[in-house]
Amino acid sequence: MAQAAGRPVRTTGRAGRAIRLAAAATEGFAQALDLDGAYGQHRVRLPLVGAFQVENALVAAGLVLATPAGLADPDGVFAALEHLTGVPGRMERIGEARGGLCLVDYAHKPEALESVLTALRPFAAGRLVCVFGCGGDRDRGKRPLMGAIAARLADTVIVTDDNPRSEAPDAIRAAILAAAPGATEIADRAEAIRAAVRGLGPGDVLVVAGKGHETGQIVGDRTLPFSDHAVLRAAIAERD
Repeated sequence: MAQAAGRPVRTTGRAGRAIRLAAAATEGFAQALDLDGAYGQHRVRLPLVGAFQVENALVAAGLVLATPAGLADPDGVFAALEHLTGVPGRMERIGEARGGLCLVDYAHKPEALESVLTALRPFAAGRLVCVFGCGGDRDRGKRPLMGAIAARLADTVIVTDDNPRSEAPDAIRAAILAAAPGATEIADRAEAIRAAVRGLGPGDVLVVAGKGHETGQIVGDRTLPFSDHAVLRAAIAERD
């Protein structure tokens, strides 16, 4: 459409012309990118995990390079990629505990949890650990699906409470656990997070999934203050 309208088109990615991703490799908990194209060759260490983060970063760089300021300093644009931070609650890096990476993600549906765990697997030289639960008064059919996905893709699974709302929390957990043999059940979400962090070692990756950026937990008709970010940061500080 843009070409038909006579507008310039810049493409990025594996087949990009403006910015081509020639190679990508995991480098610790980051990604080493070899780039070439209209702006020369560049090697970038992107401090984000997941292939989609690479795609987003290259599009962002392409947009900046389409401006006069960006075009005047392409080296500066690519260098800036090494200082990017993710969207809050989406594969968000919170910190490290004894050499293990800790992240928070909003994944609360089966396909989202599968995508997150699949994306994180290449970064786990050790174990991939997943802490999650399912919300109450919502799609009950997804509970065993998410349990099965976590059991298949993660090495260690801790099932906990999400937002139980009006449902019995133990019934929600039971539905997940029925499809996740070997998973650990810890009802209290804060304690589940702390337990996961205490067990981390070098090369492990922990993702606390389901609530992301949320700052409350809905129990019954009350919303109680709760932040995965805050609890995870505190647990990391205790571990160190």
